[in-house]
Amino acid sequence: MIVRLEYLRIDPITESRKTSNFFWAFIVLLGSLGLLLVAICSYLGMDYLILYEKLYDFPFIPQGATMSFYGIVGLFISFYLGCLIFWDVGGGYDIYNKKEKVVSFLRWGFPGKDRCIIIKVPMKEIKSIRIITGVKEEGIFTRTFSYYSIVYMETIEQGFIPLTRIEDDLTPLEIAQKAGELALFLDVPLLY
Repeated sequence: MIVRLEYLRIDPITESRKTSNFFWAFIVLLGSLGLLLVAICSYLGMDYLILYEKLYDFPFIPQGATMSFYGIVGLFISFYLGCLIFWDVGGGYDIYNKKEKVVSFLRWGFPGKDRCIIIKVPMKEIKSIRIITGVKEEGIFTRTFSYYSIVYMETIEQGFIPLTRIEDDLTPLEIAQKAGELALFLDVPLLY
């Protein structure tokens, strides 16, 4: 939810707490638990499926050892994804403050001494808000092209700072609306 006041605007950035990340962490956890179940059943000599057939015969590495290795690796990956979601790595806020005449970009990182990363840009250094459109090629066998647009803040010191990403899946209307609102709020020109 974007906070809009007369002198303050706060845009939240969701990076790792997306629905797709929750979905994939859950799927990897279920898959790794299934592989560990196969490994335990193989070790105990039990049939874990009703219609079980021995499909593979590894002469050097037993099937249970291989499945337990993949199950443990899957548990570590799902634990890592869960930690990313819990710590909200990459998430944060874009804070536009007219009273202090500064734009702050706050992002969360991994726990430690430098968990909170803050970049401050004085408003007098902002030259413009730009919408830059690019083309990306999609499809393996067909040459299909899709267009994407990214909103940038052009500054004197830092150059171009991206305010949106390709992964945000914003429509052209939403991108134009966001860029227009920021240009009006910061009182800088909007360039294409």
